[in-house]
Amino acid sequence: MIQNGDQKEQPLTFTLHSIPRPRHGHRAVAIKELMVVFGGGNEGIVDELHVYNTATNQWFIPAVRGDIPPGCAAYGFVCDGTRLLVFGGMVEYGKYSNDLYELQASRWEWKKLKAKNPKNGPPPCPRLGHSFSLVGNKCYLFGGLANDSEDPKNNIPRYLNDLYTLELRAGSSVVGWDIPITYGVLPPPRESHTAVVYTEKASRKSPYKFRVAGINACGRGAFSEISAFKTCLPGFPGAPCAIKISKVNTPAKPFLFKPHLYK
Repeated sequence: MIQNGDQKEQPLTFTLHSIPRPRHGHRAVAIKELMVVFGGGNEGIVDELHVYNTATNQWFIPAVRGDIPPGCAAYGFVCDGTRLLVFGGMVEYGKYSNDLYELQASRWEWKKLKAKNPKNGPPPCPRLGHSFSLVGNKCYLFGGLANDSEDPKNNIPRYLNDLYTLELRAGSSVVGWDIPITYGVLPPPRESHTAVVYTEKASRKSPYKFRVAGINACGRGAFSEISAFKTCLPGFPGAPCAIKISKVNTPAKPFLFKPHLYK
């Protein structure tokens, strides 16, 4: 059972030994002793939701209800308490999404959300391979891959390096998107990267930071010229590119991008 605040515990309806089939492009998050796995690709887009109980070493498939999303791969997936948020991803070959869904794991209920558009620009375009990171009461969306073709069968890839924040409401739903003002060296466009959130307790300058790292396709192609990665190559082309992103307390300069070389 999972308990959400003051709500009554809900019994889990499940099928034992429901092991997920092989896949790629899926995502997994942890809620207490449970690992929740959704989506991915395997000869088509997978729409299954599987849960693994680490205490009993058993898989089960919860009986979900509500606005059940279509299968998707390479999407954004975050966990906030006992609710999960899904954003974007590939829903079929060449067709990407910018839909936002919430799953309340306390009752396994899906809900499609409508966030307000930013006041200073357009909302996030449909994409896959982006990072989606939870920091406090906001999700940070960065980068990914868009398809500029109106025909999904004629893929025109466009790599992204835009940054959005999504403000969450406590317990359920969201407020809206925002495009934060940033300073410093903007990370080159990328997809299938990773963003890691961490805190520095000893630091008085910043309450949190997160790092974005990605592969630059051997330093060539649609990402950027190899010279843009010269500070991030520990010896050979194609190494991971690392960008450190720090939050600054000064309201006028909230985000600072700067290249960082990890050894």
